[in-house]
Amino acid sequence: MASKFGEIAFTPAVKAAQTQRGSRETYERYTAKAPANDTITPELAEFIAQMDGSYLGTVSSNGYPYIQFRGGPPGFLKVLDNKTIGFADFSGNVQYITVGNLSENDRAFLFLMDYRHRRRFKLWGRARYVEDDPALIEQLRLPDYPAKIERAVLFTIEAFSQNCPQHIPIRYSEDDLKTKIDAATAPLQARIAELENKLQGG
Repeated sequence: MASKFGEIAFTPAVKAAQTQRGSRETYERYTAKAPANDTITPELAEFIAQMDGSYLGTVSSNGYPYIQFRGGPPGFLKVLDNKTIGFADFSGNVQYITVGNLSENDRAFLFLMDYRHRRRFKLWGRARYVEDDPALIEQLRLPDYPAKIERAVLFTIEAFSQNCPQHIPIRYSEDDLKTKIDAATAPLQARIAELENKLQGG
C-alpha cells in the first residue's frame, strides 16, 4: 500500500530535488512499503491527547502560507473519529487570517511537537471552521478553561508522517520542571524536616 504522505508531499519538484541530491531511491522504497497513514492510528490518537499546543498551517489566496499557534490544556485537540480532529478556536487577536484562508482554500497542515520526548507528527489534510453548531462547540469545550470559544475547527486527515528526533531540542514545561525539582529535592526537604524536628526537641 503506497504512502499517502508520499503522494502529497513528494511533488514532481520535490522528486526532482531528491533525484538531484541522491535521496530519491531511498524515498521511493520508503513510500512503496510504508502504510497509507491516512487515518488516525491509536499511537497518533494518544500523542494528540497529550498535546497542549499545535501549529495550524493554511494557504492564502495570494499563495503565501500562514502558520498559527493554537493551544490549550492537554486534550484540547480531540479525536472525533478515525479521520477527524476537532478543537475549540478561542478568542485571540481578531485578525481572522486562518478563518479567511479557510473560506477560500481548505488545504491545511497540523504540526505537532513534543519537545520533552523529542517526537513530532506532521499531518496533511483539509480544515473547516464551524460557527453555528452549539452542540459541536460544547463537545469541544474544556472544563475549567475560561477562554471564550468563537468557533470550532475540524481537521480531516489525508496523510501523516512521524519524523526522527534528530535536531529536536529537549524542553520541559513549567509543570515538568516542577515535578523534576520536587523529586530531586525531596530527600533534602526530608532531611531538613528531620533536623528541625531534632532542634525543637522532637
